[in-house]
Amino acid sequence: MTGVDVLIVGAGVTGLASALHLARDGRSVCVLDAHPRPGMQTSTHNSGVIHAGLYYPAGSLKARLCLEGRDRLYAFCETHGVPHRRTGKLVVIDDQTREHELVAIAERARGNGARADILGKTDIAALEPSVDAAIALWSPDTGIVDASSLVRTLAAQAEQAGAAMLPSTSPQEVELTSNGFAVHTGRETIAAQVLVNAAGLFADDVSRLCGGEPFRIWACRGDYAVLTRRAAARFTRPIYPLPEPSGHGLGVHITPTPGGDVTLGPTSRYQDSKTDYESDRPTLDFFLDAARRLVPTLSRDDVREGPSGIRAKLHPPHEHFADFLVRPDTQQPRLVHAAGIDSPGLTSCLAIGRLVSGIVGERL
Repeated sequence: MTGVDVLIVGAGVTGLASALHLARDGRSVCVLDAHPRPGMQTSTHNSGVIHAGLYYPAGSLKARLCLEGRDRLYAFCETHGVPHRRTGKLVVIDDQTREHELVAIAERARGNGARADILGKTDIAALEPSVDAAIALWSPDTGIVDASSLVRTLAAQAEQAGAAMLPSTSPQEVELTSNGFAVHTGRETIAAQVLVNAAGLFADDVSRLCGGEPFRIWACRGDYAVLTRRAAARFTRPIYPLPEPSGHGLGVHITPTPGGDVTLGPTSRYQDSKTDYESDRPTLDFFLDAARRLVPTLSRDDVREGPSGIRAKLHPPHEHFADFLVRPDTQQPRLVHAAGIDSPGLTSCLAIGRLVSGIVGERL
């Protein structure tokens, strides 16, 4: 039987960042992931935005960890050559009666410690000539990152620090022991003093398997379209609408990538399946209509079908907000959850990893 201080289930950015912090803190770490490569579930199926911290309730983990994670992520990308840019972003309204909502976002952002300014038509046009709006919010600290490169670099750095990676491996059975857990994978058994549940869409299943507290992960699907390269060349930074009133997403936005593409999306739709990325996709006209509310001059010939992703939500469709779940389990104190990591999870990953390492340290 192999023995480690910490077993992490899930090799998305949350699990990898946790592994990196734990290994650098001197813990022996093993990371299991059901997929053949890290980050295949959710971490590479998103907009790749480095969020500045505009939207989240004061005092929430999302607010605190987004700001800390943003700064850590910019520094990490700079140090390790991960493609990224601090582009800034515009949040645009197409209805002047909603100006008060834009002002409220700016006030919340400043209360959280994020920079946010309200711009008029001339300043907007100077930043993004394609945007025809009388007023917008300007977030100078928003950026973009190549999520696939980030995943690869986090995995490489974690391994360099001593963490072991076991791809295509899942916990099949978990036994409680006097000193933690014995995790059976079907090929081997791994003894761990602490288990970190960073299993994304399947974190609720892992909690049940470990005898932990019950909670539900809700699958929220987001679909994308992409712009042609000709149309994409017009944009240099993310352009967002106001967030969806449901609280399920930030609205269909226009987002450049470090590689030169521009995505439109994501949509947000709850579904029962955690693995269905294709059924009932929105039409390209849907994406075009949404994008034209931000940039009216886009045409049908500018839009192509794009990828999809599924977010792990801790709140059901009728609720508006749930915070990250990053804490010890209430029933199994050697089980530490890093669950419900939807947006701004990519931005927050290194701050979440630091927090997880500190919680684990209290249990070893």
